[in-house]
Amino acid sequence: MTATPESQPPLTGITVLEVGVFMAAPYAALQLADLGARVIKVEDPRTGDPVRASGPFLDGESSPYLRLNRNKESVALDLKSPAGRAAFLALVRQADVVIENLRPGAMARLGLDAAGLQAVNPRVVCASGSGWGQDGPLAPLPGLDIMAQARSGLMSITGTPGGEPVKVGVPVCDLVCGLYLALAVTAALRERDRTGTGQSIDVSLFEAGVSLAVWEAGRYFATGEVGGPLGSAHQSQAPYQAFRTADGWVTIGANTPNTWAGLCRTLDMAAELADEGYGDATRRHARRGELLDAIESRTRARTTADVLAALAGAGVPCAPINDYGQVFTDEHLRERDFFWDAPHPTLGPVRQIGSPMRMSRTPAVRGRAGPPLGADTRAVLTRYGVPADVVDAVAPATAERPA
Repeated sequence: MTATPESQPPLTGITVLEVGVFMAAPYAALQLADLGARVIKVEDPRTGDPVRASGPFLDGESSPYLRLNRNKESVALDLKSPAGRAAFLALVRQADVVIENLRPGAMARLGLDAAGLQAVNPRVVCASGSGWGQDGPLAPLPGLDIMAQARSGLMSITGTPGGEPVKVGVPVCDLVCGLYLALAVTAALRERDRTGTGQSIDVSLFEAGVSLAVWEAGRYFATGEVGGPLGSAHQSQAPYQAFRTADGWVTIGANTPNTWAGLCRTLDMAAELADEGYGDATRRHARRGELLDAIESRTRARTTADVLAALAGAGVPCAPINDYGQVFTDEHLRERDFFWDAPHPTLGPVRQIGSPMRMSRTPAVRGRAGPPLGADTRAVLTRYGVPADVVDAVAPATAERPA
């Protein structure tokens, strides 16, 4: 379909340079690419983004990389070499955003920190993701997702009471840091529309993790109480957790008067419905142990499918606990066309997780899978007018995919 001005993605015309490794910056740039920005991923020509070495592999290409870096171009530059740095700065002069997540100080040692880049292009937005932030006593330390989950308190409330420390199954601090980076970039671009000047953005995995502690902060700053792990239970309301059934588990959230009444009617819990000690979600939470027993005495006698059907019919929020094999074949997601296939020059169609950002006039981009290392180097540098001798120095003529 030929794009009209109205149907073009919202970030059409924005150029993003990503100096990203692993997760946070690449995930942020992925969001911007899905929204229509031209994302040029700058990678070390020797190894590329370390995610390229993460399996499983499809004909030598990292399967995670193919999805995390879709809708991007790969330019291989050694930023420590004079030619590589010159080529990068030539791109910066025409870029709108530079986003990176190297360890704090790494870009400065290359002369490519915000001050250096904005001296070349005052309009450029410079976004940095890191473990602990660009300053403060922890800034020099390496920081990965699990360290951020640990220090941010997330691991103190994840898992079961008395159990060993457990992290959230997905790299949540990395991913939330990436989402905050993308949000901050779009806000900074909007501000630049008014002022004509770029700015710097500093987002850390640590603070991204702490920012999620909405319920925990509400309790601590009100009462001084420190929460702990509750398994699947809610911090302050009940019933809101997973319950056993005859053949598995079901999650139930009956934390309003109507849904609580619906749950009790569905599970023949007339005594509990009439008990004033269960009169609201807070009082039910104080007695959640005995409430769990009361509910599971009913759900254990019924199959998951039966419980789900009955509760859904009564308007009670509920859902099964799916594994990812079930998620990736889910009928609802299939009906909503969430998964799609992106072309790759050697692998053919590569299945993708869709963008959850559904926009009525300007849908998310469905372009191509993550590119081979350096596949776009010559094409991109030539497109942006980098002198031919610099192009030849950093990218000797090789077969590349057309831009």
